Amino acid sequence: MSVSTMGINVKKVAKSRINQLDPNNIQFGKLYADHMLVAHYENGEWGQPEIVPFGNLSLSPATTFMHYGQAIFEGVKAYKDQDGNPLIFRPYDNWKRMNRSAARMAMPDVPEEIFVEGMRQLVSLDKAWIPTDDGTSLYLRPFMIATDEFIGVKPAEKFTFMIITSPAGPYYAKPVSIYVQDKYVRAFPGGIGFTKAAGNYGASMLPTAQIREMGYDQILWTDGFEHKYVQEIGTMNVFFVIGDTVITPELSETILAGVTRDSVITLLRNKGITVEERPLSINEIEAAYEAGTLREAFGTGTAASISHIAKLTYNDKCMELPAPENWTVSEWVKNELNNIRYGRTEDTHGWVVKA
Repeated sequence: MSVSTMGINVKKVAKSRINQLDPNNIQFGKLYADHMLVAHYENGEWGQPEIVPFGNLSLSPATTFMHYGQAIFEGVKAYKDQDGNPLIFRPYDNWKRMNRSAARMAMPDVPEEIFVEGMRQLVSLDKAWIPTDDGTSLYLRPFMIATDEFIGVKPAEKFTFMIITSPAGPYYAKPVSIYVQDKYVRAFPGGIGFTKAAGNYGASMLPTAQIREMGYDQILWTDGFEHKYVQEIGTMNVFFVIGDTVITPELSETILAGVTRDSVITLLRNKGITVEERPLSINEIEAAYEAGTLREAFGTGTAASISHIAKLTYNDKCMELPAPENWTVSEWVKNELNNIRYGRTEDTHGWVVKA
């Protein structure tokens, strides 16, 4: 069945797969909702987007993104309010960030009406897939790939933009154990560290596999020159509560401008908590730990939400962080953020978009 809604062609599935969703056992990124959005760019313009049944793609083995890495993505989440209405958290911010990534990767801007309006219609169509328990959501993955059929190193001329969606539970089921990386480098100034380009994550796979064999969950990356200043965790921006101050590395060419990061900073400052965005060395963190003033550490990200850090290891020194009953800052901001996402409190920031 095909219909057209505000310029987006919609072809619905003949039969939903919603019976595959077990609300009591939702694993991140394992199951995908019924539909996906697809739009193609060719001859300098975007074609009409479509919402079609979720399915496999047919691509030439010469498709350029597979060879040269011209691929970017975003992460967004949708929730349900108390009345069952779907709410998307800060999609305009993700749209703007995706176009910053696109510019750096020589890819076309995705128009607002395709990214935001397409997302709204997709979420509305598959709203039955949005779980309702605290900590659950519908994860939305917009992405764009270069689709020229050409083996040759040059910027592509054809692109495909898509959005797929997946019911999601907590990304980390427990507080995480972090290894401070001082051998490999995630990003250098002048590179693509500030983008959500696929290659950023591909380059992190070996170091991540190595630290997981050592018993850690994720890497805290340091700068590429001195391996002294902390940057971000592989899946999250990072915050440290030292004394009465919350400190997070300042944004730069090597750090992703996280939407959750920005939300957390805004909420904390509105509450009157001092937040510093500045260079932060691992030595300063160690000194705070030794002095007993390192009160909390946590990561922030769309997938991970607010993830508490249980321990931090640097140069074989394990810094065990305070127990959960002492997580006053991170627990407060986590609850405040969830109250906005699930529509339990008024959204005074204009962050929530109804689907």
